[in-house]
Amino acid sequence: MRLLMLGGTEFVGRAVVEAALGRGWDVTLFHRGRHEAPPGARSLLGDRTAPGGLSALADDPGEWDVVVDTWSAAPSAVRDTARLLRGRAGRYVYVSSCSVYAWAPPAGYGEDAPVVEGASADAEQTAYPQDKRGGELAVLDAFGADRSVLVRSGLILGPYENIGRLPWWLGRTARGGPVLAPGPRELPLQYVDVRDLAGWILHAAEQELSGPYNLVSPQGHATMGALLDACARVTGGTAELRWTEPGVILEAGIEPWTELPVWVPPGSDLHDALHSADVSRAVGAGLVCRPVEETVADTWRWLQDLGGVAPQRPDRPRSGLDAEVEAKVLASGAGA
Repeated sequence: MRLLMLGGTEFVGRAVVEAALGRGWDVTLFHRGRHEAPPGARSLLGDRTAPGGLSALADDPGEWDVVVDTWSAAPSAVRDTARLLRGRAGRYVYVSSCSVYAWAPPAGYGEDAPVVEGASADAEQTAYPQDKRGGELAVLDAFGADRSVLVRSGLILGPYENIGRLPWWLGRTARGGPVLAPGPRELPLQYVDVRDLAGWILHAAEQELSGPYNLVSPQGHATMGALLDACARVTGGTAELRWTEPGVILEAGIEPWTELPVWVPPGSDLHDALHSADVSRAVGAGLVCRPVEETVADTWRWLQDLGGVAPQRPDRPRSGLDAEVEAKVLASGAGA
């Protein structure tokens, strides 16, 4: 198989490239050159946002079985690339997001749930949900529904993470001592290991799948307790998890998801949106998710290889709870 990866040097893109190279695929990257491409891949350099930025791709004679695109800014960049490639690639896989569903999607929502309004394939960057939906529309316009795969991912964790969610929890448990652990322990989570996401994308290309797919683990594949227990264990076991009721956390003014990454309170619209999607279509099409303990251990190993400091995307806010705020809540007697 011949893969054209748009990007491919960070997080999701890098995982897709490494998985494809591991299968013996012929891999070409089109990227800006800010990071080195994985060994074994061919690079074309260009900036999709600059005038003439696609010239290296336009001038290259290559043809590909599949294009994979993770773009999350202006949909017009997806439009221009997809139009350029529609006669040179068999299939276009666009890594979208469950954020494209109209707020608030009900618990158990599937791919047929209503999507956000106001999205356009011709738009410049606006808001994340509209940008991702606009990217979907751009792909559908150029490749049609039968040659497009819309991968509506949710929370993505694993090695190469440059958002700071799992790396923050690993760093916090590595420091040891009492840790504010947002409850309940049995709170079900949905996420996908970036390597399982990458493997499914390649499988979708091989099987010539099409259409939208919610792409996270089945609900309850892991729990908040299993995730944080694994973090505490792999980082040395000196962290003492103090499980704290959601009401106490919210009353303290702590923001779910951002200040306490991954966690959102049960029963909220946010939890239904982030941790209760129907993923039966993806599972039926071959999605297999590895245990949370493996995701945590491998991410910790990767962090250690980097010296303990994860990369951070400049266009994403930093995650994590201020140590003074955590100490104050714990000192109030919260947690057990």
